[in-house]
Amino acid sequence: MALSRRVRESIENASWIRRMFEAGAALRAQHGPQSVCDFSLGNPDVEPPAEFQEALAQIVATPMVRKHGYMPNAGYPEVRACVAEQVSREQGVRLTGDSVVMSCGASGAMNSVLKTLLDPGDEVIVSLPCFMEYVSYVDNHGGKLITVPSRADFDLDVEAIAARLTPRTAAIIINSPNNPTGRIYPEETLRKLAATLREARPRIGRTVYIIADEPYRKLTYDGASVPGIMALYPHSIVATSYSKDLSLPGERIGYAAICPEAEEAKLLLDGVVLCTRILGYVNAPALMQRVVARLQGLSVDTEIYRRKRDLFCGALAAMGYQFTVPRGAFYIFPRAPGGDDLAFVKALQEELTLVVPGRGFGLPGWFRIAYCVDTPVIERSFPAFRKVMAKLGR
Repeated sequence: MALSRRVRESIENASWIRRMFEAGAALRAQHGPQSVCDFSLGNPDVEPPAEFQEALAQIVATPMVRKHGYMPNAGYPEVRACVAEQVSREQGVRLTGDSVVMSCGASGAMNSVLKTLLDPGDEVIVSLPCFMEYVSYVDNHGGKLITVPSRADFDLDVEAIAARLTPRTAAIIINSPNNPTGRIYPEETLRKLAATLREARPRIGRTVYIIADEPYRKLTYDGASVPGIMALYPHSIVATSYSKDLSLPGERIGYAAICPEAEEAKLLLDGVVLCTRILGYVNAPALMQRVVARLQGLSVDTEIYRRKRDLFCGALAAMGYQFTVPRGAFYIFPRAPGGDDLAFVKALQEELTLVVPGRGFGLPGWFRIAYCVDTPVIERSFPAFRKVMAKLGR
């Protein structure tokens, strides 16, 4: 057998997001790109800020010794210092560059952090629905992902999390604003989670780290903001990227930031640096490190996404779809009419419109719409959503 059992199983259980995206590519080839409405992939359609192009052009034009060469595995010291200043503002805790490791996107940061934390058999808890590639990230390093249900409003169910804490629990992943729901976890919930982890420590005999996956932190609406986890719980790590807030997903640039007050913070930092190298990332992209250092605190114009959200939500509500208006990210997560998300997604696909079934996020009966697409695509999709609601929404 050429393939390992684990990889064979992973192929069979491939990401529903990618599966629907590939279905969309096939439909576009068959029917033409203007006939297909594809809401499967969170691939930002808003261009990066003008400052990005300016910074990139300046850096490319400036002569530098070893501009494209190796640097310390953690990244350029001056870049890490710039990132640390911004993280300090967001988290309400003072960081220096020595608390930051530049990474190949949020996934690179997450994998380096998990490899640092996990022994074989260790467990990582996450609330459903969630980005299900966490399963593979944890499995990559010998761990097991433990899923717990969220509350009806998609807030964290801290009591459910507490019930799953054991001596094998190494970490909890939180993702706010959440993919796929757009939920922002309130500070009150995060305080409660922090208190629960402190109280559990004597019982389970170890410190549980919180890993905050925050690529959508700056994409918020209606005056909402994301509380900083480090100020609430010292044993915290932020793993994030510039893929969404600066629209740079293909550039693979992000970072891991470790709260300086975390248990064994220096050793943890050293571990993440080591794992960045031995996992094969080696270092974050050189040009992109220098570019994002000049763009700290900036993001794309979130008003563009808000208008798309309001347009889509208004139309779906008028058709009878049930959902909570997201306050962050660029996803809507409605209930599937009829209750069967696969049947709904299939019926919608027959209308050349693609969304992702809720089971792709661990929650059957729902579906995700990624509205980071051109506004005309959103408008063209309304007849398909209306037709399928009439067919399945009895």
